[in-house]
Amino acid sequence: MTTDTQNRTRTEEIRLDGGKVLDKIKELIHQGNIRRIILKNEEGKTFIEIPLTLGLVGAALLPVFAAVGALAAVVTRMVIVVEKTEEP
Repeated sequence: MTTDTQNRTRTEEIRLDGGKVLDKIKELIHQGNIRRIILKNEEGKTFIEIPLTLGLVGAALLPVFAAVGALAAVVTRMVIVVEKTEEP
């Protein structure tokens, strides 16, 4: 007997001012159940997609934080789309 355990994913959108984006992304990454983070402007144009894997920690995230910080400095309002994994 085999059991197929599929993880469910759900997405949520968070709208923030540019200066608060980096702090929110750090907070989301520490939650641990995030599969992907997508940064968009208010019109829906995607700037960056950040796939997160279980092994992506510490120094590997420094370039990601640098890119997000640079985007946040340029864009005044951003939408963070968070794809989360939920256990069935």
